[in-house]
Amino acid sequence: MSKFVRTSKYRHVFGKASRNEDSYLGVKLTKNAWDSNYIKVNPQAIAMCWETGGGGAVGIIPLSKTGRLSGVTLLSGHKGPVLDLDWNPFNDSILATASEDCLIKIWNVPTSGLKDTYTADDAVQTLRGHTRKVGTANFNPVANNVLATSATDYSIRIWDIEKGEEKFNVPAVASEIIQSVAWNFNGSLLAQVSKDKKFRIIDPRSQKVAQETTGHEGTKGARLTWLGKKELVFTVGFSKSSQRQFSIWDPKDISKPLVGPTNIDSSAGMLMPFFDNDTNNLFLAGKGDGNIRYYEVTDDKGIIYQNGEYKSNTPTKGMASLPKRGVDVNNNEIVRLYKVADDYIEPVSFLVPRKSDMFADDIFPDCASDEPALAAEEWAEGADAEPKTMSLAPSGDAVAKKESKVKEFNPQQQQAPTGPATEAELREEYEKLKKRVAYLEAELVKRDARIKELESGSS
Repeated sequence: MSKFVRTSKYRHVFGKASRNEDSYLGVKLTKNAWDSNYIKVNPQAIAMCWETGGGGAVGIIPLSKTGRLSGVTLLSGHKGPVLDLDWNPFNDSILATASEDCLIKIWNVPTSGLKDTYTADDAVQTLRGHTRKVGTANFNPVANNVLATSATDYSIRIWDIEKGEEKFNVPAVASEIIQSVAWNFNGSLLAQVSKDKKFRIIDPRSQKVAQETTGHEGTKGARLTWLGKKELVFTVGFSKSSQRQFSIWDPKDISKPLVGPTNIDSSAGMLMPFFDNDTNNLFLAGKGDGNIRYYEVTDDKGIIYQNGEYKSNTPTKGMASLPKRGVDVNNNEIVRLYKVADDYIEPVSFLVPRKSDMFADDIFPDCASDEPALAAEEWAEGADAEPKTMSLAPSGDAVAKKESKVKEFNPQQQQAPTGPATEAELREEYEKLKKRVAYLEAELVKRDARIKELESGSS
């Protein structure tokens, strides 16, 4: 990483925390130990994994409801803790929640008139297919209603959430827990890192792993994000000596990193990366510490410069980035992160200092809009497209731009499996399962023999 001082519109970016009256006080973050960001935000509301007495819940907080909270709306539809969640980028009312109960639920959360509690019966869609707890959920950035999920059954599944159908399944992606999954800029590929220390590029529509290599060698885990239009992948993890580090990869050839691994520091918490494609600014927030480092990724492949560091004495427990269409352009806010601390959520704005009150079109190019470029079926049939864009320039309908448009979402309910209905069906199912068990036992014997062969060959 170069320390050379250079000319940049973003070299003087600085972070500014919100005042108490503009924060969200009295939140109850889940105590579940799953390694997640725990929070997602869109221009209308915050969704956060919420601590409850039993099962799993998500707290919904309208962005306008700042200060001390009371009567938070809870989505209480899961039988186990909610491990991850994501807002639909094309419909600010649609939220996906992934849980330890092996299910993904889709919720239609109105922008006004929220009830106190929503139960399992209020979920507009329940996606079944994973056989173990579901750890990640990520909406496609281009195709409408397309969701990728991963679970501890080591599979990644692609869903059409409106039809309630599993479109693609990439089985046995990893040999240990999948820790981070991300879509590329045009939603055609996925990148994934897992506890087996592997970094993979996945073609979900071909249902296969396109490339695989060894990533960060530390045992504490890793995260990743794509660097937007640059079509590079940025990974963070740990070295063997527990140094936090990053690498940059060219997905066309991941046999070795384009940059790195480069050590950052020796803190113990996982780094959470966020990339702003419009300004090429990259933000790294550390779990367990209050600092947020920010960098600029240049047009030179893989070269990044640190622009500064926001420092706080309050440890971070979770973090989310507001979609660009929600930032305050009047104050030259290029990025807003939402930091979860002990019992509050604190917005942190990253601002470019400017003397003029005019709209700064040089730092606010057109950003990703809330209109999909493809329908789910088009994407599933192989079509690709870049995200549609919108202008952030203030105008007479500036308020309307930030307000969620009422969009149609017509879920087609899928029949939940009921199991064998007659004795004949039960016997048939029993025979199938017996064959499956025998097959799996034979595979285990083969694996054990292979392990012994490799151990004897290395000694």
